Amino acid sequence: MPPSPKRTGLVFFPAFDWAISPTHPEREERLLYTRDQVLEEGLLDLDNIVEYRVRPATFEDIQRVHFCVPDEASVTTESHLISAGGCLVAADAVMNREVDNAFALVRPPGHHAMRVVHGNRGFCNINIEAVMVEHIRRTYGVKKVAIVDTDCHHGDGTQEIYWHDPDTLFISLHQDGRTIFPGTGFPNEMGGPNAVGATANIPLPPQTGEEGFAVVLEELVMPLLERFQPELVINSAGQDNHYSDPITDMNFSARGYAALNARLQPDICVLEGGYAVESALPYVNVGIIMAMAGLDFRNVREPNYDREYRPQSPDVTQNVDRLVSRLRQVFLKGKYEAPSHSPGEVLERKREVFYDTDGIFERQRELIRVCRDCAGALGVESAASTGNHVFAVRIPPNACPACRRTAESWFEQAAEGTFTQVFLQDRDRDTFERA
Repeated sequence: MPPSPKRTGLVFFPAFDWAISPTHPEREERLLYTRDQVLEEGLLDLDNIVEYRVRPATFEDIQRVHFCVPDEASVTTESHLISAGGCLVAADAVMNREVDNAFALVRPPGHHAMRVVHGNRGFCNINIEAVMVEHIRRTYGVKKVAIVDTDCHHGDGTQEIYWHDPDTLFISLHQDGRTIFPGTGFPNEMGGPNAVGATANIPLPPQTGEEGFAVVLEELVMPLLERFQPELVINSAGQDNHYSDPITDMNFSARGYAALNARLQPDICVLEGGYAVESALPYVNVGIIMAMAGLDFRNVREPNYDREYRPQSPDVTQNVDRLVSRLRQVFLKGKYEAPSHSPGEVLERKREVFYDTDGIFERQRELIRVCRDCAGALGVESAASTGNHVFAVRIPPNACPACRRTAESWFEQAAEGTFTQVFLQDRDRDTFERA
């Protein structure tokens, strides 16, 4: 039975004036080849595919998610704001029912950018998906959101931003962190004390192919989504699982990505990684667009597919099957030991973060108030090798009175200290303050 046509919005932004270096894989050609392929296939001539113009996000949009050190202008360029703004355009088109779904084909990417931002790590400065999600929540009143990250690298920034949020289900399918940057994304990373189980990491063995991804999707991802019942599904659509990607070691194809998208049926896709800019990315993007628009994608194929693609090996199949069997017990049958903490208890977590692109080293001390009524007051002390030493406080949406009092007290105490900056992000009242 052929798929049903859908009205699909497309947002393109190649970021002509931004690249880490002229030869770096994260450069404008990533989307120029895609644009050419979309035109060659005639997709923009179809009545059910609509192209939208970008607009820049504002600093206020960024402040709903990030604490930028020393400020937003210091860690972003116009291209970063337009990349995030392209996601907002895609979101508005979907939420206003102008289209059934939308794909933001934008760069620079964002899923390695964490809550506190001192610079660029993993090619990311600001988390464009998170900026979009919080725009949707504030503008349209959406509460429960699922983010399915299919980039080859663990979406550690998105995970960290939503670590304490029980209303955001974060699922990441990625190459095993023991073999690739950023070295995280293991099954025991399941969320903070107020959101245990809202994070699900699925670390796949190198050379996982279409069969492995299909099994993971059917046996883990779709049941998790069905149980969570999100109002909106976002696909963090990194495409560096491709068999020809130069910086990863996986075995996915353009048609495999299209099939995954057709099954997942996300409301919004946002481009993340993918660095085989000529041989893979144009065809993967075309396949995803066709799947979103309900078109027949069975003939989507890379020019080198017959020559270079190899089916998933039996050893990888066995490893994926064992992983899926184990994670079903953990994620779907609850066979894990949930930590027991008393309401009102303040827990501390220490972390070290390395900004691989900018060479910045950061130490964090995080405070979270255990709460059964909201996501909890959050405080983050962050000291970076740049010399900045800040304290950031977050009041969650629908904050209970006790968490609001705790957060405000932390902010007042920190403002009297010796920090270079102190921030208060009040998500309940949608305000942002510096001291």
